[in-house]
Amino acid sequence: MSPRHLRRILAAGASLAMAAAVTACAAEPSPEVAVRTFLLDWQAGDYESAARQTDGDVDAVAQALRQARDQLDMAALRLGLGPISREGDSATATFDVQADLGIGDPVWTYEGSMPLTRSGTGWVIQWSPAVIHPRLGDGERLAVTYDVPDRGQIYDRNENPLVGGTDVVAFGVRPAALDDVSEGVGALAELLGEDPEPLLNRVRSAPPEEFQPLVLMRRDDVAPTLLTRAGSIPGVETTELTMPLNPTMAAGVIGDVAGTVEHKVSSRVSGPYQAGDTVGLGGLQSVFQQQLAGTATTKIVTLDASGEQTEVLEEWPGESSGSLSTTLDSAVQEAAEGSLAGISAIVRHASVVAVDARSGEILAAASQPDSADHAGAFTDEYLPGEAFTIISAAALLGSGEVTADTHVPCEAELNVGDRTFSNAAGQLWGETTLTQDFASACTTAFASLGDRVAPEQVAETAAAFGVGGDWRLSVPTFPGEVSVADGAPATSAALVGAEGVRVSPLGMALAAGAVADGSWHAPRLVTDTEQAEEPEPGAELDPETVQALRTMMRATVQQGAGTGANVGTVPVHGQTGTARQEVDGEDTVVQWFVGFQGQVAFAAAVEVGPESAGYSYAVGSIADFLQRLPYDYVQDIGAGAAEGAQAAGNSAAGGGPTY
Repeated sequence: MSPRHLRRILAAGASLAMAAAVTACAAEPSPEVAVRTFLLDWQAGDYESAARQTDGDVDAVAQALRQARDQLDMAALRLGLGPISREGDSATATFDVQADLGIGDPVWTYEGSMPLTRSGTGWVIQWSPAVIHPRLGDGERLAVTYDVPDRGQIYDRNENPLVGGTDVVAFGVRPAALDDVSEGVGALAELLGEDPEPLLNRVRSAPPEEFQPLVLMRRDDVAPTLLTRAGSIPGVETTELTMPLNPTMAAGVIGDVAGTVEHKVSSRVSGPYQAGDTVGLGGLQSVFQQQLAGTATTKIVTLDASGEQTEVLEEWPGESSGSLSTTLDSAVQEAAEGSLAGISAIVRHASVVAVDARSGEILAAASQPDSADHAGAFTDEYLPGEAFTIISAAALLGSGEVTADTHVPCEAELNVGDRTFSNAAGQLWGETTLTQDFASACTTAFASLGDRVAPEQVAETAAAFGVGGDWRLSVPTFPGEVSVADGAPATSAALVGAEGVRVSPLGMALAAGAVADGSWHAPRLVTDTEQAEEPEPGAELDPETVQALRTMMRATVQQGAGTGANVGTVPVHGQTGTARQEVDGEDTVVQWFVGFQGQVAFAAAVEVGPESAGYSYAVGSIADFLQRLPYDYVQDIGAGAAEGAQAAGNSAAGGGPTY
């Protein structure tokens, strides 16, 4: 049973109790008896009985009372008797009205009055439409109108719109043209697969001559035959309009907007939404639904016989819709999406995310498949593989057990307890330094150091880089998790990102940004709203460790596993990784490339089949991404830090060129 119907039953129950009290006190004729009886019958919906208390035609009065309830689409009506003034055979009775306009609409309260006259048979109410409402005249009717604000726009950091106009077909009715309201609206609802009750609620209370849009469908989804069938229903009309529904980019972040038959809003989104409303189903569109959609201004009006509005009886102002500004940069987002387009037919899933290392502000978040319900750059939970050695190296350096120049052999295979670690063929094996091991993403070298650092130190270092922290955005994110068991085998597995740690692409980009900036910053996506994420103070890292990490990450791109991303005039720093894992029940290899150029920090995570080895797709997507950025973008966003990165690169190369 719907809440509206339940409220009607409760109102009827109150009427019956009131009726019992009246019967007991109706000993001799008085104006009060007629007034009470009329109000009780009107409230209970017994319109014929109510009409018999008046001097009007019973059928005409009953129809007027019934139509008033339908015209307002009332969920409940409560009437209270007020003072009655009497002078001879005339009287005037006042009464209070509470008309509940239904879920999502207000309760209309006003004071009514009715004149009475005494005849030979008792007191009767002198009927006119003014009995229903004092300002309702002959030939007029009531109606409810809604002024719905246009949905607000979502902008990038430069005030470029991120939601584009979509051609929409609005299916609706002109109530006066319907032979039978229930039958006509029911036929339209059946054709479109909608619940007829919300549509009827809208139509019953609408001005009869105004077109009422009930269901919105994207123009591309509307077949010509559907338009023909809808047009064959008497009173049903369609019209085309343009609405901001589809994200032009960053679909998984921005989210989709409904109000369309294919989304079945009523079954997916809770709230007091009416037919034809737009509702955000995911991403920022959902989180900031109230701000972006605003609320309708509701009016009770009177209409004349031609359907023209004659007066506003009551008005409840709605809230204006508002826009939303984000930290996204359309140019960077376009570069990120373009970098994935070339591999979308080859790989399973892929994500590229970029942040401003100085602030944690998110510049771009692209995922494949590119859809409004896939924000993998924020939410995918992966083993990071050797990309985690950015954090592992920081933990090892912080332990004091090793330095960047410590010789740590890179072997083809290594056993640590019951765990076996191996490297891909063709890696630099032999007496290598930790920097060289890092540059070649040598699994066995880092795994061999599992007894040089405590599990809790790995976890503490990961937390300093934001992994597993208590940071969050207004949209769903995965901040990562770290759980390293005791013992060298478990620590070794954690050091190479094979066990005990899970991350998202966003989390790894923020970790790389910490190396670029020297401090870790919580992510930020929304900037100009009361619900905006407040940036947390950055967690400063040890300067010597940061300098060593910059040297290592530059070496990866200059002479190690990430040389394919050595592009541009500002040095690129990074780390690669591969991690075999089960994703959605399938054996999968996730390729990683994580790093920064200037103050643009990034991460790419690419899911491939278990037969694919190496880092080519991840490294290649970042190289493509950086080359797609606007000319001088990296220099402009991080001029000061770029000089520091240049110095670190020169150190790694022994003073040689960095590009």
